[in-house]
Amino acid sequence: MKATALSAALQDRKTFLYLLAIGNTIAFATWQVMLNNFVVERASFGGEEIGILQSLREVPGFLAFTAIWVMLIIRQQSFAVLSLLLLGFGTAITAFYPTAIWLYFSTVIMSIGFHYLETLHNSLSLQWLSTDEAPEVLGQLMSARAICNFLVLGSLYFYLLIYSVNYALVHLIAGGIAMAIAIKTYFQKIAKPEDIAATSSISFTINHIAAVVLPALLGLVWGINHSAVFLIGAGIALGSLLLSQLIPDLPEFGQETRIADRLDAAANQSSLS
Repeated sequence: MKATALSAALQDRKTFLYLLAIGNTIAFATWQVMLNNFVVERASFGGEEIGILQSLREVPGFLAFTAIWVMLIIRQQSFAVLSLLLLGFGTAITAFYPTAIWLYFSTVIMSIGFHYLETLHNSLSLQWLSTDEAPEVLGQLMSARAICNFLVLGSLYFYLLIYSVNYALVHLIAGGIAMAIAIKTYFQKIAKPEDIAATSSISFTINHIAAVVLPALLGLVWGINHSAVFLIGAGIALGSLLLSQLIPDLPEFGQETRIADRLDAAANQSSLS
């Protein structure tokens, strides 16, 4: 009876999405929180090494388009599970050896799983959820991630208060338990259903062009002027805010941006005149 209930739960699409989101958050949040302390305390990393590591972490995101080829061989659901396992494995082995090469290697392994999983989770969410329920369910998924993130951080805090830090143990545990709603629902409304999987992979790759370059570049800038790093970040945030204003109030296929609305209006006015 219990096995049947578990099997039914795992086959439920929404439950599957929640499990992927929770596993992803537990592994990645632990890796992210513990990494900076570990590389500084045990591997003697400076700004340049951390910048290189963060750039290497984003390289698999730049190559996320390769998910299209893998999906020709295996189903998206199976691919998502394999990606979660790879994320957990990369997280688990992070603290085995405090050397630069090992940390770069384990980071790439973790990142391959993380970026493939993010791509697949986005794709499956938009394919499985209707346009009416997508904002609500995606909001619930983000809440689940936030709760998991809070629990992970809280657990690590109390663990470090009571015990001396054991980086290998923390990463092993996290590895073995293992952008926003508006962007996802906007994409769902303007994209054709048959294009969602391929477009999710390509968009993830494009999104990581800057992510690969910026950490290494800003790591060098940090060594020259700390304030410049924050000013550059503020400038990028301002540019993002301005570009977001191009999203129309009611996006749909053929009406992806406000520019499209203005071009249509200009064309109509020209035809009437």
